Amino acid sequence: MNYEAVIGLEVHVQIKTRSKVFTRVPTGYGYEPNSLTDPVVLALPGALPVMNKAALDAIIKAGLLLGCEIAPVCKWDRKNYFYPDSPKNYQISQYDQPICLGGSVEIELPGSARNVMGEHTSVPLTRIHLEEDVGKLNHGASDSLVDYNRAGTPLMEIVSDPAMHTAEEAFAYLTSLRATMIYGGISDCDMEKGQLRCDANISIRPVGQTKLGTKVELKNLNSISFVRDGISHEIKRQMAVLERGGTIVQETRDYDGVAGTSQSLRSKEEAHDYRYFPDPDLMPVKVDEAWKNRLRAECPEMPFVKQRRFLEQYQLPYTLTSVLVWDRALADYFEVAANLCGKPQAAGNWITNDLLRELGNAKLELAASKVTPAHIAALVKLVEAGSVLTNAAKEIFVEMFATGDQPEVIADRRGLKAAPTDSGELEQWCRESIAANAKALTEFKAGKDSAINAFKGPVMKAAKGKANPKLVDETLRKLLAGM
Repeated sequence: MNYEAVIGLEVHVQIKTRSKVFTRVPTGYGYEPNSLTDPVVLALPGALPVMNKAALDAIIKAGLLLGCEIAPVCKWDRKNYFYPDSPKNYQISQYDQPICLGGSVEIELPGSARNVMGEHTSVPLTRIHLEEDVGKLNHGASDSLVDYNRAGTPLMEIVSDPAMHTAEEAFAYLTSLRATMIYGGISDCDMEKGQLRCDANISIRPVGQTKLGTKVELKNLNSISFVRDGISHEIKRQMAVLERGGTIVQETRDYDGVAGTSQSLRSKEEAHDYRYFPDPDLMPVKVDEAWKNRLRAECPEMPFVKQRRFLEQYQLPYTLTSVLVWDRALADYFEVAANLCGKPQAAGNWITNDLLRELGNAKLELAASKVTPAHIAALVKLVEAGSVLTNAAKEIFVEMFATGDQPEVIADRRGLKAAPTDSGELEQWCRESIAANAKALTEFKAGKDSAINAFKGPVMKAAKGKANPKLVDETLRKLLAGM
């Protein structure tokens, strides 16, 4: 029997705020255990929560970026469960009145061509709600210690509809969602720091059937690649169970990304198991149009929208846009450089090839680079003018990255500028090259424009590599036109 998978993702995103969601205690990562706490975080008697407006701003902004309906009123609920990472023995969350409803995440479908913008679709969302994060258990050989530094950090839960059918779609969804959160300044989404966590709900059913199969939740997917691998593993596991006549059990499973295996953790809880009820210490929140409009004005252009614009406005190849648009700082850097030099593709090539290579080798972020967009633009202009040949420009870039000096200063200092070529001498070299390659001459006359490249090598060799390539091309074309 042929089966199809049905996949929904629950993604938790820590909101980037200076303080926690219901108290003034700072948020942070890497601090001494239990140093970012206070009576509210530790749930001491008499301690009451106070809402952090910055967290509300962030989740409303996320909802606007993803096309959600922003609820005019949302409220807070207590999700009751008993576990050491929750000092209250409940989590303040949202149950039946979340702040964001609907919306979608745009993805590029897997299997699209590598050199053109492929087919896109949107994965619908069910809801986004705000809650407080819990603490973290650190397990040792003989004991487990709890660190409440993370407890109380504002946390969004973004719930997709069960609308994806392959592990690759889920990978594309999570990649796109992560980029949206980073673009909007909502979260840094560093999975190693727990700023983005994902659980996957997976079921399978016979192809053509509309009823959902029994759902299994997969946890501990602590990288985007593990999300893809874990879902693929679970789909194969469920198919194997059904094919040998077994029954899928609704449960939560733990996925080991290193070993590529999973094991059962517990039977899956239902909503009634958490005994939700309205939090008596927090008032409902009203969100008016003025509030939404203020945040809507802060929303940036999204990656796929930017990519479509780069393709049209700058006539960039898809391969370049695919590198540039997923890093907002890099995309902004490119636009400044492109507008300064007027040669978008040349600027994009230097940025995506040479700049990113040097940054990677030096283990530096873009913000720490000594090479500014103005440096890129100046180097492009030198090459376009023929003052510097491409090979020399590569040397100049490496030194420019190391020193921050302007490219023309480096070219003068190291004698890397192209030598002026006597027009008569250049023409003679071009004539000799044409005369020595009758086959290329015949092909060029027959309409094969690329045949001209066969003449350029001998000319550059005669000029000892210092002739202006643009001038060589122009001289050859002038001579060929007269033959």
